[in-house]
Amino acid sequence: MTIAISTRFDFTLDSPTDVILQFEAAAIPEQEILSARTVLTCGDACARVPAHEAIGERVLVSTQGRFEVAYDARVDVKRLTPDLAGLSQLAPHDLPGDPLEYLLDSRYCPADRLQSFAEDEFGGTSGGDRALAIRDWIAKHFTYEPGSSTATTTALDTFVERRGICRDYAHVLITLARASTIPARYVSCFAPGVTPPDFHAVAEVFLADETTPGGGAWYILDATGMAEPHETVKIGVGRDAADVSFLTSFGSSQFGDKTVTVTRED
Repeated sequence: MTIAISTRFDFTLDSPTDVILQFEAAAIPEQEILSARTVLTCGDACARVPAHEAIGERVLVSTQGRFEVAYDARVDVKRLTPDLAGLSQLAPHDLPGDPLEYLLDSRYCPADRLQSFAEDEFGGTSGGDRALAIRDWIAKHFTYEPGSSTATTTALDTFVERRGICRDYAHVLITLARASTIPARYVSCFAPGVTPPDFHAVAEVFLADETTPGGGAWYILDATGMAEPHETVKIGVGRDAADVSFLTSFGSSQFGDKTVTVTRED
């Protein structure tokens, strides 16, 4: 599946400020970058470093005044998307090192606070069946409502309010999966079905890989129902949104305009 992406955004900094940007499709085996063009209004310093898990890159900028970003790309998504039903979960002592951190609480995902609820609501299920049950429960009980959350809203806040945006849906899914001893991480991404069009967020869970005895793999889940795994283009991954925000400013900033267009070519 070939996905075409175009995004433009700008922001203004009143004084010299350091900024982290992460907005480009990641060059990883499950998705091939067919073409890409990035145009930045670079400031006093501009550098690139690998992002979390070496998935994607972060652009480090030190600048002042108005800063503009333009990005266009075509990406061929080659991701395998098996049915999660019936996939088993791996016990913590059987996990490879990297997924272990995704069992732990993080800034927006206090999994320990929801362990009792997870067992009461989803007890009797495990692995892929539990991950799907969590996704479906969120989809049934939550309302997608732009403007209903802020940059400080945690999964626990969203769990109480029962409303939010993609970021919040992903945080709750991650939190309930971790509360069920299933490693789960946050994925920033592009997807053609997102309404209104914008940067998107989904969750990934680490479960057994039936093609590799004793092995595991990451699988995408979207409780909003807007993104399909076979046409989701990953930007980056992290413990929660704090790790993969498309814009992180270490000082005062005023965000300007933003447009995101994502379409299918096949």
